[in-house]
Amino acid sequence: MKLHHLIVAASSVLMGTAAFAGPTCTETPESSWMPQTTMLRKLVDAGYTLERFQVTKGNCYELYGTDKDGNKVEIYHNPVDGSVVESKTKTKTKKS
Repeated sequence: MKLHHLIVAASSVLMGTAAFAGPTCTETPESSWMPQTTMLRKLVDAGYTLERFQVTKGNCYELYGTDKDGNKVEIYHNPVDGSVVESKTKTKTKKS
């Protein structure tokens, strides 16, 4: 049930187009892409918390959120196979 709630919440942050800059992930027609709901499920299952998920001008699925360790991430995925094309991680700092 928890997974269902996460997918529903994540789906509410989907955006059709966006991103000002980033890599080009594919030239493959969108009809051949993995459905966004499938990609969202894979991300949630991998422990990501999603703040924003969108399709970029470079034909990528772009994720902003946190990984399972609480680190902030920005990851560009190839929408055909879900592979990571580029990623940036800001490591969570520990407070003393």
